Amino acid sequence: MKKVGVIPVRKGSKGIPNKNKKKMVGRPLFTWVLKEAIFSDLDEVYVFTDDDQIIAFIEKEYHWTNKVKGILRGEENASDTASTEAAMLEFSEMINFDFDVICLLQATSPFTLYTDINSCVNKVAEQNYNAALTVVKTHRFTWTANEGADNYDIYNRPRRQDFKGLLIENGAVYCTTKNDFSKSKNRISGNIATVEMPEESLTEIDSKEDWVIVEKLLARRLKKGRQPSRITHLVLDVDGVFTNGCITYTADGEHTKSFDMRDGMGLEILREDNIKVIIMTSENSALVAARMNKLKIEDVYLGVKDKYALIANIVKKESLDLAHIAYMGDDVNDLANLCSVGWALVPHNATERVKPYADVLMNADSGNGAIREACEWIIRYNERFD
Repeated sequence: MKKVGVIPVRKGSKGIPNKNKKKMVGRPLFTWVLKEAIFSDLDEVYVFTDDDQIIAFIEKEYHWTNKVKGILRGEENASDTASTEAAMLEFSEMINFDFDVICLLQATSPFTLYTDINSCVNKVAEQNYNAALTVVKTHRFTWTANEGADNYDIYNRPRRQDFKGLLIENGAVYCTTKNDFSKSKNRISGNIATVEMPEESLTEIDSKEDWVIVEKLLARRLKKGRQPSRITHLVLDVDGVFTNGCITYTADGEHTKSFDMRDGMGLEILREDNIKVIIMTSENSALVAARMNKLKIEDVYLGVKDKYALIANIVKKESLDLAHIAYMGDDVNDLANLCSVGWALVPHNATERVKPYADVLMNADSGNGAIREACEWIIRYNERFD
């Protein structure tokens, strides 16, 4: 049974300009659900968009998986007035309905986890439901204008623990079979199952105020799941961590970067203590490659924009645990990793946006001994497990 996921992503957005590409906890909004889809039981995941930049981003960024594809959608079904069902139908026709189950994933639902996707797929593929969708249970009392209370007796107000509550669509995941979608032309139909998600997932992102709320909730969820343990891996950004963030240019391009020799010695000490060092940077720099080769660091990832998805792939591939990983970064594109690993380390001169998320703020600046200080801190910290 072939299970396919589709994430419709429009270029335009009125409430929040470029909303789907805007960085939420340091990552483009649409990549939160995309990453979860990659690690779900879906066989293929398509980002269906009218944005050429997103197509290029996907082709470059997710080369480590053959599960993700970007498809350009027509302008007619990417307008403000076009229905999601119309986009789903266009997508299905473009891939010749080559699926048994189709899963609609909303790009603006960053709280979606692979477990939510799997639960919906399982309802349809294994439990004989025609469709499934995600919902949130709320214990709020509802009213209809001029008609009074909808779901409770105002003279016998129930206690929260005695109130069954309501199930409300959160718009995150919808799943149905090819046959049912072909007949109904609707995202759900027939015998429909529900999958509950946390109440925070009900928050919509329609304004800048919504964005701030969701970002804080998402960062809190990432941090809440952390369980610091013995550190076995140190993941490092480069610019603003190894270097002070400055580079010089000539007419031919990048010229020099400055590295601190003390950092190199610190990393050598770490390796002697069986701690693996991984380099992960958004820049694709020959200078960085040369320096890491000099330091004999083998795991070097250059030109990485979605660091969170990549580190998740490394964790899965090598059967690691985020609790054993320390990460050092200095800017917003490091935020998701800083929030999710066992220990978040930042140089003293990191951006103010990042510092509140640090577990340890170094006394030294980047390019001036911050990594060496972090290495010595890790050695001292690990002594408690010896």
